[in-house]
Amino acid sequence: MNTSSPATIVVAIDGPSGSGKSSTSRGVATRLGLRYLDTGAMFRAMTWWMLEQGVDVHDPAAVAAAAHAPVIRSGTDPQAPTISVDSRDVSAAIRGQQVTDSVSPVSSVPEVRARLLALQREIIGAGGIVVEGRDIGTVVAPDAPVKIYLTADPEARAVRRAAEVAGTDVLATRESLLSRDRIDSGRATAPLTMAEGAHHIDSTAYTLDEVIDQVVGLVDAVR
Repeated sequence: MNTSSPATIVVAIDGPSGSGKSSTSRGVATRLGLRYLDTGAMFRAMTWWMLEQGVDVHDPAAVAAAAHAPVIRSGTDPQAPTISVDSRDVSAAIRGQQVTDSVSPVSSVPEVRARLLALQREIIGAGGIVVEGRDIGTVVAPDAPVKIYLTADPEARAVRRAAEVAGTDVLATRESLLSRDRIDSGRATAPLTMAEGAHHIDSTAYTLDEVIDQVVGLVDAVR
């Protein structure tokens, strides 16, 4: 039964780091001609700014006090997504190890989540977008007609993530991912969890194209 048009569809894709969210989300958006939003990049951008400003990222009060300051803009072209802070392109800078190690404590601060939630909903607007993150189906867009919870086994996730940065140790990456899972799943505000009504896809045994096919099929079923 068709309930959503391509112009208004919202596809929410949640899951832990290394599960294939970004590649899948961009692939789905490209294939369906939709916009794309990486909310994780927004949290990384906020974290990068905090580090640049010398804010103690392990001091929730300090992070909360500064959360309103940076101007964060996200491009929505799935083939060339962009992220800037105060008009500076930080697409590469936010992927550094220091940001990776600091993003969970920054993301757990309610004031940060509230600030970025407002920006995310503004970008989503009337729809026509694939949105990826950790709380899209539960908090950001709970009414999205298509909700996906994408996972993969820890070993596969570690191999994928380590492959993104040459010379990265797979075992250390695996431990880092599992540590972040514990933090993200245990935080009081918008924890990582599968949304009600979400379709669970374990990407471990599938190619990227096969996962994209599954998500596109779910989108086609509701529009």
